[in-house]
Amino acid sequence: MSPTTAPYGTWTSPVDVDLVVKSGVAATELLVDPITSTVYHMESRPEEGGRSVIVNTKTGKDVVGKEWNVRTGVHEYGGAAAVVYDGVCYFSNFSDGRVYKTKEGEEPEAVTPESSYSRYACFAVHPTQPHLLLAVLESHKNPEPSKVVNQLSVIDTIKKTVTLFVAGSDFYCRPTFSPDGTHVAWQQWEHPDMPWEGSQVCIAEVTATSTDLSYRNKKAIAGKPGEISAGYPLWATNDLLLFVSDESGYYNPWKYTISTRTAAAVLPAPLEEDFGEPQWGLGFNSGTPLDAAGETAVYAATRGGQSVLYLLDVVTGTAQQLSCPYVALSAVHRAAPGIVVFKGELNDADGHIAMCTLTKTESSFDAAYTVLRQGDDAAAHLKGFVASPQGMTLVDDATGDPVHILYHPPTNPDFVGPEGEKPPAVFYAHGGPTSVVLQGLSWKRTWFTSRGYAWIDVNYGGSSSYGRVYRDRLRGNWGIVDVQDCATAALQLSRARGLVDGQRMALTGGSAGGYTVLQTLCARPDVFAAGASSYGISDFFTLAKFTHKFESQYLFKLVGGTPEEVPEVYTARSPVYHAEKITAPLLVLQGSIDAVVPPEQSEKIVETVKQRGGRVEFIVFEGEGHGWRKAENIRTALEKESGFYEDVFGLKK
Repeated sequence: MSPTTAPYGTWTSPVDVDLVVKSGVAATELLVDPITSTVYHMESRPEEGGRSVIVNTKTGKDVVGKEWNVRTGVHEYGGAAAVVYDGVCYFSNFSDGRVYKTKEGEEPEAVTPESSYSRYACFAVHPTQPHLLLAVLESHKNPEPSKVVNQLSVIDTIKKTVTLFVAGSDFYCRPTFSPDGTHVAWQQWEHPDMPWEGSQVCIAEVTATSTDLSYRNKKAIAGKPGEISAGYPLWATNDLLLFVSDESGYYNPWKYTISTRTAAAVLPAPLEEDFGEPQWGLGFNSGTPLDAAGETAVYAATRGGQSVLYLLDVVTGTAQQLSCPYVALSAVHRAAPGIVVFKGELNDADGHIAMCTLTKTESSFDAAYTVLRQGDDAAAHLKGFVASPQGMTLVDDATGDPVHILYHPPTNPDFVGPEGEKPPAVFYAHGGPTSVVLQGLSWKRTWFTSRGYAWIDVNYGGSSSYGRVYRDRLRGNWGIVDVQDCATAALQLSRARGLVDGQRMALTGGSAGGYTVLQTLCARPDVFAAGASSYGISDFFTLAKFTHKFESQYLFKLVGGTPEEVPEVYTARSPVYHAEKITAPLLVLQGSIDAVVPPEQSEKIVETVKQRGGRVEFIVFEGEGHGWRKAENIRTALEKESGFYEDVFGLKK
């Protein structure tokens, strides 16, 4: 049967809103019990109020009941809220902030005191005293961002006490013990750096008794404030620590040997690929040692918007690219010698939790993959409705700078557009702004492309995964480079390449991406016909005053100073002061309890646009924070945004 000819944007699609909501039930992190090799994953449940739960990956059984939410508010973005060791799970419960321990089928038991202001993450179990945990403790006893305290603390799960281990830096994460428990490593950094700007890896000797953990001879072995980012420490042996550093300009694997007290790059010639990602969340993991001797390791890197899997020979410094069916890889962990597990995403189907078994041949290693957990089979018949992404590197005509994008064309086997018509397009500006969009299926994106829209992910200057120089393009230029790159992408795809309709282009994004939407509509009102900002920043003065500790000084580098130092820049780059320039219809979505971008940010821009007679629609989701976790809100947000574009572009029947 021949496809029906119908205007782009009006196609009927079997990709419905329920499928998009279901896609929110995704594995967010992986956990591997180092004693039993049992694999678990963290899962977000929109239909259960957005709670997170630990699931035994093999059996599919929840480790905790529906009254528990395995989540933490450390750094506001959370992550690394649980660990499993010898069948015992320790986790942070979001509702009360306490740490609990449990075994599958048992009722969780609190192991930290009651507290209305303590938050915990990044648990490390001591190998010889497994009742003692090292964890990040973030105290909000004084909630003022500058007064919030981060430290590494010892949790005695028998006495149910919490004591100080190390403090003094502004931030800590990723504590990890050597296999014999005699050393510990962690990552730390200071204001005004973010972890990807200038963090250090530290090691120290550990003394462990049945009642206490203490350290001595602390030493920073890599990283430099403001200049070099080092992180993701992992012990390969009792003598060898692996980590990543961007000293070369790209995050590449490094190693530190205790016996020789030397640090060196694993690869003699660095690869221009990032083997790590900015630590917005604490649960990220891009690599793991593969064998007990510390001779090999497996790492995922990124190249051109797609993941690449490498086997590294740590001794000789060689890298073998492994054949891999997945386009985006994350949460890489060793399950057993020669076996790793990870989250793997595909372009045309729901992602997997996969296991890779590596077998040595005469000259290399062969990789065999087993799926441990598969996405929703109910969507398998929809592969033909999923767009194939096309990675492109555009060049800004004015500056000569590259602009990296992923182009997803309208795709629906039942329809074609009229001859000569170009499709409407949705351009997506990611959050962060130091983040990135990689290849991999998104049912929200497919909702639009299967209805006849083009979708373009814009990895504007400042995005990660393209090296430090590209990431630093945004330093001092937030509100300029991101705006220019989004405009460049839109104009080149519509005019130079003729892929989209230049009169029907929308810009959408959340958080920092929502800011880029607002600022672009102000600064380049000639480009986009509509904008949708989800919890986007509108006032830099307010952001500098009220945002949380983790990001409280991030803004200063992005705009070139404090509000007192460069007030004119804050005014010029804050959309709320220029909203009269917004002529395109605007949709604003906001969570009522967002601590990262408080509701006042959205309220200000909405009122300003209204007062000046512009078209703006405003929706507040009660009980939601920085993003939508609840099924009903994910559903409403998508339907509102889709209906908004249909109306603005004149697509409603």
